[in-house]
Amino acid sequence: MEEQELIEAAKSGDKRALAEIVKKYEKTIYNFSFKICRNPEKAENTMQETFLSMVKSLHQFDGKSKLSTWLYRIVANHCLMEVRKKRYQFASIDDEDELFENKITADWKEIPSFSVENDELKKVLDEAIGKLSPEYRVVFLLRDVEGFSTEETGQMTDLSVPAVKSRLHRARAFLRNEINEAFRK
Repeated sequence: MEEQELIEAAKSGDKRALAEIVKKYEKTIYNFSFKICRNPEKAENTMQETFLSMVKSLHQFDGKSKLSTWLYRIVANHCLMEVRKKRYQFASIDDEDELFENKITADWKEIPSFSVENDELKKVLDEAIGKLSPEYRVVFLLRDVEGFSTEETGQMTDLSVPAVKSRLHRARAFLRNEINEAFRK
């Protein structure tokens, strides 16, 4: 079935279509949740909350955007609500190769002399991302890690294009400063 057919079938109460949508997006939603929440249990909970929200609100999905865009927005909202509600302090992840695999160090992977530097850069960058406020982290991850356009990021986060650009600029500046500080030591 095409995705639009699945959506229409799920809206009509077809549990198999709904299960297929969940199966199609569960890894994507979990991975994005983990990148924001930086905690496996919180990511699992956010993924479940996202699909629960999807089931409850699927009838409101109008198809003006892709389903994945709509789901990313739900994930971002759940993560940000959790932070605001509980003032949750995000933990730093020591070993999250998947976050940067083939994004920053892909060309250097095969050169042994850069191995130590790559590992150190990953660690410093991961720690810096962990220090970003959730509002900036979401925008940074959507644009620079997931590769969505500014417009798509705005749709997912319910922000205007200028607000996305501003948050992205501030996130990048913060990360640049954190990396510079780490390598001055």
